[in-house]
Amino acid sequence: MLDVCVVHQLLPDPGKVGVTAIDKRPVVGPVSAGPYGLYGDVQADRKHHGGLDKALYAYADEDARYWADQLDRPTPAGWYGENLRVSGIDLSAARIGEQWRVGEQLVVEVTAPRIPCQTFARRVGGADQRGWVKRFMQAGRPGAYLRVVARGQVAADDAIVVMTRPESASTIAEVYAGA
Repeated sequence: MLDVCVVHQLLPDPGKVGVTAIDKRPVVGPVSAGPYGLYGDVQADRKHHGGLDKALYAYADEDARYWADQLDRPTPAGWYGENLRVSGIDLSAARIGEQWRVGEQLVVEVTAPRIPCQTFARRVGGADQRGWVKRFMQAGRPGAYLRVVARGQVAADDAIVVMTRPESASTIAEVYAGA
């Protein structure tokens, strides 16, 4: 794993909630993770971007670099609203129900792909905002939501180990394609 990110500040947002917690930034050192996510993080809209089944959001550095090239701008860790910026894991190939051990104690389970929303489109901003949701969907690089199965601490240099992988379950890419 490359980075662990928590909310930097709540930002005003014209959506239904009135604020967004998409502004996540990397932290130094270990962070505790529990059923609703990382200590010090906020999920302004738990109905769509949080709760027990979406406690954490992982995004691959490889996908972030793809978008940085497409958008011709940097997309640093946390830019997608992710809690975990990972590398070397094909998140689109992860299966629903797959469990990972992150660090020594944290166990998470893959639950769903991220479905982009207008808050995310506003985050992109400027001329790139128009058509962003459709563009992001078509690229097929959604990242993965995770449920916390066993509490633990997570830090930027922690290894991620796939513990179980239900071979008959749909992949993130398959679920995303049907969204």
